Amino acid sequence: MNSIIEMKNVSYRYPVADDWIIKNASFAIEKGKFTAVIGNNGSGKTTLCNIIRGFIPHFYKGELEGEVIVDGKNIVDYQLGQLGEKIGYVFQNPFIQVSGVKDTVFDEVAYGLENLGVEENEIIDRVNEVLKLVKIEHLRDKHPMELSGGQRQRVALASIIVMNPDILVIDEPTSQLDPIGTEHVFDIIRLMKEKGKTIILVEHKMDLIAEYADNLIVLNEGEIVLQGPTREVFANPRFGEHNIQYPHVTEVALHLQKNGVKLNYVPIRDEELPESIGWTNIGVGAHD
Repeated sequence: MNSIIEMKNVSYRYPVADDWIIKNASFAIEKGKFTAVIGNNGSGKTTLCNIIRGFIPHFYKGELEGEVIVDGKNIVDYQLGQLGEKIGYVFQNPFIQVSGVKDTVFDEVAYGLENLGVEENEIIDRVNEVLKLVKIEHLRDKHPMELSGGQRQRVALASIIVMNPDILVIDEPTSQLDPIGTEHVFDIIRLMKEKGKTIILVEHKMDLIAEYADNLIVLNEGEIVLQGPTREVFANPRFGEHNIQYPHVTEVALHLQKNGVKLNYVPIRDEELPESIGWTNIGVGAHD
């Protein structure tokens, strides 16, 4: 496996804290794959993202044990700025990601490239391309502080995508979005995956996780309790022990199974339900 991120027996606790927030975590993320990190509130998902992104130990101190390897190099051997070019991080709250020093969306998205000293014509081309990609061209001259939460989230995504990092770490990007905004964000994430980006996503919307994610990491009280291909994790009987929401169709199918219906397999997407319970031919000829 061509791993771009690897954790080996990683544990972490914040300064002056008694309890470990992450406990002996080990996993590998393959280059170009979409991995979702799921778990209940307080399970350690954001802290895990902060470790991957290098905020721990470069910004947040505390005690970090084990090894974190990013693209073949230990994370402690990177400068935070070097990691910033390699890993794009989208915060859960878009209101803290907007810089506050730019007067238009165009300039906000261009800000990171300016800091890297990218040539002006290239900045213009890249920003225009990304504004079109995330469907916010109509906002280019708006002030970032006048945008809605959903619009700011797309600006936040654009400001990261324009930097062209190899890895995207995205922490609950749809928490402030309506269904249409959520769909737009997942369309963007899908496009990034098609471009070969490695994506680590924290998200609670399991139907979308089931549709898009290649692999899952399940956290419970700081421990990785399950990991692997998305279908295998949702189908694992141990998943239900942790009171984490299933995809709706999986929940329905497991309820049917509990009541005596035999499943050919555990469905994780809506269109799989008829085949999974052997109802693919129901309705044929019903009105003849």
